[in-house]
Amino acid sequence: MAKSNYLFTSESVAEGHPDKVCDRISDTIVDLFLAADPQARVALETMATTSFVVLAGEVRGPDSITTAVMDTAVRAAVRDIGYEQAGFHWRDCKILNLVHAQSADIAQGVDAAGNKDEGAGDQGIMFGYACDETPVFMPAPIQFAHSILKSLADARHGGTAPGLGPDAKSQVTLEYVGGKPVRATSVVVSTQHGEDLDQDAVREIVRPHVLKVLPAGWMCDEPNFHVNPTGRFVIGGPDGDSGLTGRKIIVDTYGGAAPHGGGAFSGKDPTKVDRSAAYAARYLAKNVVAAGLAARCVIQLSYAIGVSKPLSVYVDTQGTNQVDEDRLAKVLIQLMDLSPRGIREHLKLNRPIYARTAAYGHFGHEPDADGGYSWERLDLVDSLKSALA
Repeated sequence: MAKSNYLFTSESVAEGHPDKVCDRISDTIVDLFLAADPQARVALETMATTSFVVLAGEVRGPDSITTAVMDTAVRAAVRDIGYEQAGFHWRDCKILNLVHAQSADIAQGVDAAGNKDEGAGDQGIMFGYACDETPVFMPAPIQFAHSILKSLADARHGGTAPGLGPDAKSQVTLEYVGGKPVRATSVVVSTQHGEDLDQDAVREIVRPHVLKVLPAGWMCDEPNFHVNPTGRFVIGGPDGDSGLTGRKIIVDTYGGAAPHGGGAFSGKDPTKVDRSAAYAARYLAKNVVAAGLAARCVIQLSYAIGVSKPLSVYVDTQGTNQVDEDRLAKVLIQLMDLSPRGIREHLKLNRPIYARTAAYGHFGHEPDADGGYSWERLDLVDSLKSALA
């Protein structure tokens, strides 16, 4: 029997966190290639440190995407995040571009040929999750942690919090009673700030953003509201700590409330099932919960490189199911082609829609008019209800 009374904590990091800077740059390059050629292939990692950015990986796409074009896109991404400080400035940072052509062996396994459909870009397991704790079907701790930082970032970009810098982290602990969240027991926010702001001033800048995000009456008591616990956070971003693509995978997904597969998302085009199949699993799980078929739903998919169909489809509703789980799994397979090609076509993933996913989670957003966050759509609800009536 699942534990029903407990504390659970999730963290988030802002767009200016060193690792998120790298995720953003990697996904910016993915978008650059997909905008030029929807069939382009990209597997790219970024490393950032004081005044330095390194790009490494393999690509297959139009010759128009030169090193110079990529470097310009890197600077634009860093500028958009807001880095104009001595140790990391969009205009002055050095860029080492080590991107090269995609391996012919990988291409052979992934490409369609003759009677062979496109295969998965790699082996691996991917998980999707949804629950009824929030209106966006996300676990409450991670959703609140994301929303606090997004609110602070919007204020910074909008000019109403000019003393804050781009680098920030948050952590929210919620008390669960009877399996449902009821209040926050602690909130931690660390945010980069200017030299002229002391800890108390930063605390009062942060406070209204936390109160805006948490439901009324949920705020923790004052001793458990921690803002910049070290007392000073002036040096931040890649100048304060090195960053690397794919180091914040639990932040990217469900804050630890559900399993995570073996791979990160950012820097990968949608032939890589690390990304596309994780999106498909979230899409299916969210529609299951939205249809009222379960209060929680975990879906696991597994793939082998070069093989088009998933090796397994696993559904776990953690005892909250209103229908038989085996039957539910069979219906999900009927409603969506879970081959790499089928996922990309169903969710229309071969578009430049990925830079926006690099911060504040890949899930829990409203679908965008241009196709961004298409995996958050609820267009299978009616079909699920009909098939399982």
